[in-house]
Amino acid sequence: MDTSRLLRTTGTVIAAAGLLLSGCTSGGSGAPRAAASSSGTGAGSAAPGEIPAALRPYYDQKLSWRDCGVPGFQCATMKAPLDYAKPGSGQDIDIAVARRQASGPGKRLGSLVVNPGGPGGSGIGYLQAYAGIGYPAAVRAQYDMVSFDPRGVDRSSPVECLTGPEMDQFTQVDQTPDDAAERAKLVEAFKKFAAGCEKHSQRILPHVSTVDAARDMDILRSALGDKKLSYVGASYGTFLGATYAELFPGRVGRLVLDGAMDPSRPALELNRDQTAGFETAFTSFAKDCAKQPDCPLGKGSPQEVAQRLKEFFRKVDAQPVPSGDPARPLGESLATTGVIAALYDESAWPQLREALTGAMNGDGSGLLGLADSYYERDADGKYANLMFANAAVNCVDQPAAFSGPEAVDKALPSFEKASPVFGAGLAWASLNCGYWPVKATGEARALAAKGAPPIVVVGTLRDPATPYKWAQALADQLESGTLLTYDGDGHTAYGRGSDCIDTAINRYLLEGKPPAPGKKC
Repeated sequence: MDTSRLLRTTGTVIAAAGLLLSGCTSGGSGAPRAAASSSGTGAGSAAPGEIPAALRPYYDQKLSWRDCGVPGFQCATMKAPLDYAKPGSGQDIDIAVARRQASGPGKRLGSLVVNPGGPGGSGIGYLQAYAGIGYPAAVRAQYDMVSFDPRGVDRSSPVECLTGPEMDQFTQVDQTPDDAAERAKLVEAFKKFAAGCEKHSQRILPHVSTVDAARDMDILRSALGDKKLSYVGASYGTFLGATYAELFPGRVGRLVLDGAMDPSRPALELNRDQTAGFETAFTSFAKDCAKQPDCPLGKGSPQEVAQRLKEFFRKVDAQPVPSGDPARPLGESLATTGVIAALYDESAWPQLREALTGAMNGDGSGLLGLADSYYERDADGKYANLMFANAAVNCVDQPAAFSGPEAVDKALPSFEKASPVFGAGLAWASLNCGYWPVKATGEARALAAKGAPPIVVVGTLRDPATPYKWAQALADQLESGTLLTYDGDGHTAYGRGSDCIDTAINRYLLEGKPPAPGKKC
């Protein structure tokens, strides 16, 4: 079962399936109501030197770097107020930070903060496994590569909700209920998930918004000794970056927002848009699959291929197939998650064909492995806190898409129109915030970042997770937004094989020159 609205970059390493995966279902966007929303002492859109006195101790802190067990990387811990309305009250939060220092030669340009998305993705894990060693050499030579685990994530006071066995049960609950009993079971699963988060993480749940994380990022900028923030955010990370620019336009350096979100769209529309995005991605897969000799879904049009996948989902809904784990046979929910996981990156299409072939012949282990990679479940049955943090941030960032099953029923036709294959499941997955114990503090709202220097917004035409129209919308909203378009498949564009995209972004990061308006690769 998808907890809804997870957006990660394809650079996130998923070891369980050997797949570079971006995460799934649509992204919530609790845009800041104003520059200093939810805090009477926030720095707002003040100039770089104007820091409120109550926040000055946080901005003046010095990071104590230490070895963190991964060659070439250093780690530190940064203090931030748990509640920005009450800084200095003794209720602080520890934010885990990591860096890889500029390798040279060439002029050092400061720090480049990177975020892989989510919400809930570990920035430190992303930095150590990918960005700190895989970003273009010229960028790594001149920037200290830096990331952090946002509050509530992994090493930074992680949100906890369910045990491993409880998560195993949660991910298997039928997300396309056929009758009243199945609907009740799905609702109960969402309620249990929310109650677990409240029980184990009550202290931090009200304080994990994207606005809070953006304010933490400004403290980090100061602690790193940078007057301006240079940043590459992917997927949900684009919303974090745009929120930062809205709050602190005078402190914006070079910002790249890749796989952009549209902060002006409410949760219901975001979920439905992304549902259509998965349909677009599946159509691309279906066209390719029909040309391959090993396509388990046969030949024909994308619609015919889609119909065969729907028939497969119906079969495993009625009778799950063995997966190698007796406690977790492959039913419709896990099978759907496995398929969706592989749609984020076209390089995973051969793996998806193989996994579907196995499942259609009674071996669900391949699709289960893809689903486990999506949920960040290891071989010992332990889950990372990704899904917990994801729900916690999304549900506080914006009012829920649906308040109850009746609202889902009303919206089902539009979701199924957006995607005949995935629409019903993604509609029901969008109910997860309907039972959240903490009231949302954000709302959908366009972000302009007035006064900020040029910001590069990147959109991929057939992106499944962040539809291209979101990038168009964000670039239009940002006063200084410049849209860079990638005519390709998969989620995000930078570092995924397009020399044209990489050259344009590298030039901007290294020379400060944004791509020409309307540039397309």
